[in-house]
Amino acid sequence: MHTAILTFEYDDAAYARIVARSVRQELDEIAGDRTSATLAREGATVTIEVSADDLVALRAGCNTWLTLVKTAESLADVGFTAHE
Repeated sequence: MHTAILTFEYDDAAYARIVARSVRQELDEIAGDRTSATLAREGATVTIEVSADDLVALRAGCNTWLTLVKTAESLADVGFTAHE
C-alpha cells in the first residue's frame, strides 16, 4: 500500500471549514477499487490522506484530490459555501 498526505494550510479556520465541507462530500463518490482517501480538518489546516495499491493509482488519486481542493478554494474565494 502506498500513501500520500496532502496538507493545506489557510489563514483562518472558517476558510478551511468551507474547503473541507466542499470536498468531504466526494469521499464516498470517487473511491475506487485501487484508491481510498480520508479527510481531516484541525483549525485552519485540511489534511487529505490518499492511499493506493500502486503508484499509478496514487498519482491519479493525488491529482484528483488536488483538483477538487483547488476548485473548492476558487469557489470559496468568490463566496460560495458548501452545505452539510
